[in-house]
Amino acid sequence: MSAPKSIQVKESVTELKKLLKSTPRLIFPRIKMLLEIKKHEALGGISKRVLADAIGVNHNSIQTWRTLYAKGGIEQLIKYTKNEGRPTILTAEEHQAIKSKLNDSKNGLRGYVELLDWVESTFQKEIKYNTLLKYTNREFGASVKVARKSHVKKDLEAVSAFKKTSLKSVKKPAGKKGKITKK
Repeated sequence: MSAPKSIQVKESVTELKKLLKSTPRLIFPRIKMLLEIKKHEALGGISKRVLADAIGVNHNSIQTWRTLYAKGGIEQLIKYTKNEGRPTILTAEEHQAIKSKLNDSKNGLRGYVELLDWVESTFQKEIKYNTLLKYTNREFGASVKVARKSHVKKDLEAVSAFKKTSLKSVKKPAGKKGKITKK
C-alpha cells in the first residue's frame, strides 16, 4: 500500500478556523479538509479516502481540492466560480414588466398562454411556452394552479353592499371545530 500524499498546510489552525467562520457554506468542507490534514501532519499524513470519510465528501473531491491547494494555495482553494449556464432571454426591463403584470390583480391573465401572447406582442420576441413557464416559476414563484384572490370583473360596490346586508356570519361557531363523532 502506498503512502498518503503529503501536503504541507502553511496556515495555522487558528487562521483556518477564522477562515471557516467567514467563508460561504460551500467552501466549508475544503477548509475542514485543511484542518484534518493539519491534525495528521505529525502522524505522516492522511489518505484521501480516510479524509473523505472524516469530512463526508467524495474522495475525488478531496483529490481535486488537494491539487488546487498544492498549486495555488488557500486563495485557489477558496475561489469558487460557478458556471451560470445559459444567459437569460429576457432583459431586466422585460423582467420588471412581467413582474408587474403578474402582480397586477386587475390584469385579466387567465394562464400562461395569455401571458405568452402578452410577452410576444409586447416585446416582439418568440419565446417557447415551457421557457416562459419555467422562468416565471423560478423568478416569481408563479404556478399554474394558484387561485385568484378575486375576480377581475368583480363589482366592488356590490361586494360592500352584500357584506352590509348579510345576516349570517360565514365564520364557524366557536364551539364546533369539525370534530368527528362515532355512532
